[in-house]
Amino acid sequence: MIARYDRDGRLLWSLPKGHLEADETIEEAAVREVEEETGIRGRILAPLGSVDYWFSADRRRVHKTVHHHLLIAVGGVLSDGDAEVAEVAWVPLDEVRDRLAYADERALVAKVPELLAGTA
Repeated sequence: MIARYDRDGRLLWSLPKGHLEADETIEEAAVREVEEETGIRGRILAPLGSVDYWFSADRRRVHKTVHHHLLIAVGGVLSDGDAEVAEVAWVPLDEVRDRLAYADERALVAKVPELLAGTA
């Protein structure tokens, strides 16, 4: 999980996410963003779903769609070296939903136990 400070100075925990780069697939972006934001290299196990939301930037409203994936760690070292991230943490799966700031991400994480059972 990653944490960022909001405009009010509150530390909010969420799932790693970011933007597509040129000629990059959604899956490639997911793997890259997780590594950039957490230091962990991952391999996709399954899609989790998408989240749509609006936010304000530079005095305009922006619509964003984020495609989340379940990844397994294959390397790297947990690090908060990304300037956009205040903290990173490994969190036991049964505690993730309680820590996440956003309801839509909590709903995605609720799918993880079933997805993991299907990969065994």
